[in-house]
Formats: sequence, C-alpha cells, structure tokens
Amino acid sequence: MVRYNDYQETSKQLKKIDHNKNNYLIIHYSCESFYDNNNGKSPRITSIAVRKLDDGQTDLFAIHKIAEIKKINFIDIDTAYNKLGKEMLKRFFIFVEKNSHKNWIHWNMRDSNYGFKAIEHRYEVLGGKPTIIPDEKKIDLAKFFSQRFTKGYASHPRIESLIKMNNIKPKDFLSGKDEAQAFKEKNFVKLSMSTASKVDIFSNFLTLAIENKLVTKTPKKG
Repeated sequence: MVRYNDYQETSKQLKKIDHNKNNYLIIHYSCESFYDNNNGKSPRITSIAVRKLDDGQTDLFAIHKIAEIKKINFIDIDTAYNKLGKEMLKRFFIFVEKNSHKNWIHWNMRDSNYGFKAIEHRYEVLGGKPTIIPDEKKIDLAKFFSQRFTKGYASHPRIESLIKMNNIKPKDFLSGKDEAQAFKEKNFVKLSMSTASKVDIFSNFLTLAIENKLVTKTPKKG
C-alpha cells in the first residue's frame, strides 16, 4: 500500500510540473573535489547552471566567464579565485532573488557539503549575503525517483546508469571523477560545459518520467 501511495503521489506531482513548467527551474553546480580539498575550507565553486524547464534556456554562472569580463587571463584565474568567485556568486544570488518564488529541481543538493547550503556558505565565507531558497521550493529529483520507482531504480552511479538505460547521448558530460581531474587541470571551461550538460540531462529524465517513458530497473506501472 505504501508503494502504491508513493507512486500515486509522485504521479500527481509530475502532472503538476507538466502543467506549470514555467514555475520550475533545474539547477546543478560544479566545485572543487572534497577529497582534494584537504585544508578544511569550503570547496571553491566553479560553475552553476540553471535551466528553465519550459523553454530550456540556461543561465550559466561560471568562474571563467567572470574572468573574461574582468579581463583576467584564464591562466591567472587561480590567483584571483576568491575575488572572481564572489562576483560569480553575487550574480547567481541576484538571479535567485528574482526567482525565489519558483521551484528548484536538483540532484542530491541536500547538505552542507554539496548543495544549496554549501553554495550559501561559500558566499558567506567570501563576504556575501545569500538569498535563501525555502526548502519547500526544492525538489530533489534523485529522491523523487527513489520514491516513485523504489531505491533500486538504477545502479550507482545513478546518473550514468539512467543515461545508458535511456539511450541519452549527452554532450560535454563529465563523471564526478573526470570533473575532479578537470579542476586539478584548471580546465574551468570544460567543467562549466559539463555542469550545463547535466541540467539538460536532468530535464530529459524529468520529461521521460512525465511521459511515463523513463527506463529504470523497476518494473513499470501504469
């Protein structure tokens, strides 16, 4: 009965999303690897992508874009990272303030290590005052799929598994391991392209779920 209720509840939510796409945004971000950051400081953020669900337009807040605006050579980004990071996050939170009434769909951005709270904390560390998105306006797509399809809906890593099962051909996608390597190599453009790619992938997942076409390891209902 619990399983049936979960499926019915998520079906209602998918219908609501489908009928109100202009009220939904999809967000993802890339940052310094937690495992490579051994100094105890909050991980530096490289890029944040926000995609509008209705028309697919994506706003990209990226460290290399700010460097270009500030006339800082890409090879010098590392030495000016905090200054550039603060400006990037300032622009992001201006966007948040204008869209805080909307619903923000994300993938596992739930805690202080990786998530909204981590972005907020990083901005505070750099001297900024973040606009807080209410928790009731956040939808964790990974958790949502667990509720709808059960926790075994995809093998780990789940993003890559869903991509393969649904024959999605992502452009510029990097795995977590590859993103960590790109950060080490200071390939910030490549990282931002991967971040933008992932909000597109999540949009594909969601569209397939709305159409009841998302392939998972869980037997399909309905």
